[in-house]
Amino acid sequence: QVQLVESGGGLVQAGDSLRLSCTVSKRSAYRYAVAWFRQAPGKERELVAGIGWNNTMYYSDSGKDRFTISRDNAKNTVDLHMNVLKPEDTAVYFCAARPWNIRYTTSDYDYWGQGTQVTVDS
Repeated sequence: QVQLVESGGGLVQAGDSLRLSCTVSKRSAYRYAVAWFRQAPGKERELVAGIGWNNTMYYSDSGKDRFTISRDNAKNTVDLHMNVLKPEDTAVYFCAARPWNIRYTTSDYDYWGQGTQVTVDS
């Protein structure tokens, strides 16, 4: 069983930066791809960024240029660095994991965290 815990959300101003962190409680966490999704009120959960077991990275249109994903296998963490935040980035951010490689839809991921709220005030 893989457990995921997100941290780092909060209330920020437009233009600010924020770092979200996902801690993966699994001895072999390096074997898992971890992705960040987000869900705004009334909208579907969408993929923002992902990182595979081999550090292959993926960014959606909503994440590229402003967001950076990274992993630290020694700490079993995957971080999402978000820069130049906009009000439309307001959402609950979830990390999710699956074995080995990144996939692009929610149904592809076996394990989910509880989510962390990010609110960007204009």
